Amino acid sequence: MLRVLGSSRYQHGLWQRRELLRAGAFGLLGLPGFAGTGLSLANERASSTAELPGFGRAKQCLVLYIYGAWSQLDTFDPKPDAPAEIRGEFGTIDTCLSGVRICEHLPRVASVLDRCTLIRSMSHPWNIHSAAYTLTGNPDTERIEGRPRHPDQWPYFGGVIDHLGDHGQLADGSHSGQQLRGIPRNVMLPWRQSFRAAPNRRAGTFGGFLGPAYDPLWTNFRGEAPLGDPFRAVTADGRFVFDTGDSPQITLDALDRRRSLLSQFEEQYASLQNCSAPHSFNRHRERAYDFLSTPQVRDALRIDREPLALREEYGLTLFGQACLSARRLLESGVKLVTVVWDEFGKSDESWDTHHDHHARMKEFLLPGFDRAYSALLRDMDRRGLLDDTLVLCLSEHGRTPKFYATSAGAPGRDHWSRAYCQLFAGAGIPGGQVIGRSDETAAYATDRPIDPKDILCTGYHLLGVDPRRELMASPGRPVPLVGGGEVVRELLG
Repeated sequence: MLRVLGSSRYQHGLWQRRELLRAGAFGLLGLPGFAGTGLSLANERASSTAELPGFGRAKQCLVLYIYGAWSQLDTFDPKPDAPAEIRGEFGTIDTCLSGVRICEHLPRVASVLDRCTLIRSMSHPWNIHSAAYTLTGNPDTERIEGRPRHPDQWPYFGGVIDHLGDHGQLADGSHSGQQLRGIPRNVMLPWRQSFRAAPNRRAGTFGGFLGPAYDPLWTNFRGEAPLGDPFRAVTADGRFVFDTGDSPQITLDALDRRRSLLSQFEEQYASLQNCSAPHSFNRHRERAYDFLSTPQVRDALRIDREPLALREEYGLTLFGQACLSARRLLESGVKLVTVVWDEFGKSDESWDTHHDHHARMKEFLLPGFDRAYSALLRDMDRRGLLDDTLVLCLSEHGRTPKFYATSAGAPGRDHWSRAYCQLFAGAGIPGGQVIGRSDETAAYATDRPIDPKDILCTGYHLLGVDPRRELMASPGRPVPLVGGGEVVRELLG
């Protein structure tokens, strides 16, 4: 009989519930109690978006998530005629689009705006780090934002795509039997969201009520950060690895031995197969083994094989190198890749510029994004990836028009969600388009306000999923893919 963690609390061929919970706490079984319990696909509603243009045009998707939330005024919606306490210290520059000016510290992005659509009228009511609202559409975000494993959390956009693929519900007809073994659908770089932050409790990118089986497959980064914060700089020999907790020197033989040992668990405790937590764990484990043993995907993480000149074009920052690795993963066949510019250390080390706003934006936030995003679009365009890859550059909100002083340092901008900006490219999205406007201080959307739910609807539509359909969460509870919203027709081309 195989024993786990030295436990002898085994009765009549079953583990006691307390032992299952304890094992789950150590990551062996995932999160018991709600993970994937009784989930099935509900019937689609009578109406559908399939008749709209662009349905299923995107074969893959890349999500760039700028966590912490950038300032609309200091990026893509500057107000040079506003008072100094609103417009800030930065000037503006022309772009490749006639009459469109953006922050002076985004010169490279200014030259690629003809490849994407800029929305200046994003707006919603939540002045919090509402990653869950932005990435899942859950309208209950305020109550459970800091509780990523709460059973009322909805699954991340990428997890839904993964789940629908398992059930043959994607426009390309792929399902688990047809998906090439070892090629995952849902991968996140550079690591699990908020993994390097304190406190580590952000929601939005997890499997929600689908369970941990539909979390992304996370990587980790092995390399040096000369300036301490890897989002500022990394060494050229750094690389991404799939995050298994194993030694970087683990061999395929060692993996096979571990797989054999774990298979004993299934044989000894076959009665557990009807329990949701082992089901969730088994799927996640199998994906991890397949990922590690498949050269096509594993080698995609070897960004050291790219010319140094190209790596430098993306920028030797964690975000830049993650964007380059994401492009390689897409070329290997991964359906959806997410790159998060995450918080690191203290929360305010991301784009959450409550203090030292100008210095942080000028020194590393704006230059890092400017180099990575522009290089990514050019590189994907050269390789033909933009034709059928949807690129979503998202953030959860904007920043306040007025600065405010704090005891932590120089003045900063607080949270503000009534007007902010996002970028979209690929999969037929019109290039050189600007949607919406804000008022004279970038405080409120005055023309074509667009909610994050509308973006989720559009993303699902372009990937061939009707956003009006529902998932069935246990016990028999229908949950919409998106809690409202509509497809943004201007993004359909």
